[in-house]
Amino acid sequence: MADPIKIRATQQGGITDIRVLMQHPMESGQRKDTASGNAIPAHFIQNFTISANGKQLIAGQLNTAISRNPLFAFRARGLKAGDRLAVHWTDTRGEQRSDEATVAG
Repeated sequence: MADPIKIRATQQGGITDIRVLMQHPMESGQRKDTASGNAIPAHFIQNFTISANGKQLIAGQLNTAISRNPLFAFRARGLKAGDRLAVHWTDTRGEQRSDEATVAG
């Protein structure tokens, strides 16, 4: 399984800043192996979701043009300290990862 998703969520003045670092190699399928000269197969995160207390906040689709270990930042209203955030992704090989964090005050 992939390395843990790093999630940081801080609430201040009614706005919650959410930062998500998804650990993934994100191969585009365009690079070649230097030893053999063969193309490295595509392997990237296709879909991800962010939920708060079981309710989906964000759903996204990614493609080959995203760098390794992508970092995303979002702002949300209506969350409060102690709310649970869950991040889930699925990649092109069917691998999945889910992690949770609590909104800090």
